[in-house]
Amino acid sequence: MLKRILFVICFIVYSFNDINACTSAIIGADMNPYGRPLLWKNRDTSASDNKIEYIPGQNGEFSYVALFNAKDSLLQEAWMGMNEYGFAVMNTASYNIKDDNVPEKDMDKEGFVMTKALKKCKTVNDFANLLDTIGKPMGVEANFGVIDAYGDGAYFETNNHSFVRYNLDEAPDHVLVRTNYSHSGRDNEGFGFIREKNANHLLKPHIENKNISPEVLTEELSRSFYHSLLNKDFRTGEGKWVIDQDFIPRFTSTATIVIEGCKPLEEGEELSPDFLTQQYIMWTGLGYPPCSEIFPVWCKEEGVDPVLSGNDFNGRSSQCDIVLERKSEVFPFTKGNGNKYMDMTKLFNEEGTGYVELLVPKNLETYNQTRKLRDK
Repeated sequence: MLKRILFVICFIVYSFNDINACTSAIIGADMNPYGRPLLWKNRDTSASDNKIEYIPGQNGEFSYVALFNAKDSLLQEAWMGMNEYGFAVMNTASYNIKDDNVPEKDMDKEGFVMTKALKKCKTVNDFANLLDTIGKPMGVEANFGVIDAYGDGAYFETNNHSFVRYNLDEAPDHVLVRTNYSHSGRDNEGFGFIREKNANHLLKPHIENKNISPEVLTEELSRSFYHSLLNKDFRTGEGKWVIDQDFIPRFTSTATIVIEGCKPLEEGEELSPDFLTQQYIMWTGLGYPPCSEIFPVWCKEEGVDPVLSGNDFNGRSSQCDIVLERKSEVFPFTKGNGNKYMDMTKLFNEEGTGYVELLVPKNLETYNQTRKLRDK
């Protein structure tokens, strides 16, 4: 009986960690064909209903736009976003750097930290100062990714009392990838090792060609079913049913978002909100990424398409609801372990009518047309 209880506890802990997970990357401006740094997050969470909201600045705080859970009616916990001064932030949960006995009820404060950062930070160094000065324990165990208008970027592998900083300009090829363990943390603990290898494998040819665009991240990585451990792409040739395990997009994936910054400003050059809010775009796909449309979002009034905002019942996004309905076709079983089994023919099929096959061309056109207007 004791063994069975311990097994159940371990299963619950593993499942919880597996749900609260993400795959992410920071891309240097020299790796992007348009000369702009990128911040990407494929979000995984048990909160399947997400929304995008714009929050105007007040009382000396900055305006910002961010991803929130639909139930967050007070907009207190941002899970990725950018502000009017070109500062952008996101996170992935980590599971190998907590080194204290702070109880679980006092943890999971990452969304509050990122909200504070969006209201107050202009640069990567500002974020480092925020982490240094914020009250301890912070209630976090996370890899925070940030970029700014000067082209700087970094991951901050952060626990309750300290952080280790990994600068983008010191990284090989100016590309950093993180999932659900910290490189500075304890060896062989955490999650997302296979997903990190998936992302690195898929990015490799684009690094060689220096052409990592936002669409590479949302249309390729977030819709890929390549498995690095098996060295196999499960999109085709496997029949109708595929087990959903260790792909970048998973049953728990709820959004794919890329924040594309401006061409880096010179050191000391003034940060102009009017300029930056025109240059920065948060390319947003709500819901299960393989079934999502991409919408451009700006940090300004009218910068968020109403279908992305929480205007529906219980603060839900109508666009997210559409995508979740498509997802229910991909994962049609609801009993037992049904959510582990994918109907791959709903995404890719011989007729070319799978959701990925239909949506990617549409999304690429959105990228092309929006980019033309911005660069004009």
